[in-house]
Amino acid sequence: MHDLGFDWPRLHAALNDLPAALLFATVLFDLAAWLTRRDSLRAAALWTLWAGVVGGWAAVIAGLQAEEVIEPGEALHELMEDHETFALITMGIFTAVLGYKLFRRARLSAGEELALRGLSVAGFVGVIWTAWLGGKMAFEHGAGVTTAAMQAEIQDRAQSHHHHEGEAGAAEHEH
Repeated sequence: MHDLGFDWPRLHAALNDLPAALLFATVLFDLAAWLTRRDSLRAAALWTLWAGVVGGWAAVIAGLQAEEVIEPGEALHELMEDHETFALITMGIFTAVLGYKLFRRARLSAGEELALRGLSVAGFVGVIWTAWLGGKMAFEHGAGVTTAAMQAEIQDRAQSHHHHEGEAGAAEHEH
């Protein structure tokens, strides 16, 4: 896949945003359906849950594959393990909610709906925490960026910074 300019870390990055947004929307649609008693919002919650679960598992699979090719330092490795754990827990929660709703064919008692809503809110917290850990891995530790590419970027930034300082100094002398 890398020959095509696309590798597992990039695929994971491409796949993870939409399911997270869909699962976020699921919780909002579910809460709105509960407050308004509107069937259209309940249906929207179920469809976004379906799409979020399918897409979320695709992102998890790509993430597990990405883990095999990322050059980790010790801090990055620990973050990756936490990210993976929270992703699996979060997807387990939303998969269980979807499975139960499908098993019961959406004929849920008030207590069942409340329990599933509570699980979905816990899953929502899981989405946020998993995304935060993923962002920390990418933006603070360069997950998915090879050491060679990172070194080249550091060199480029150092040269660019030096060049811009010279330009600023020259501009000041002209005035």
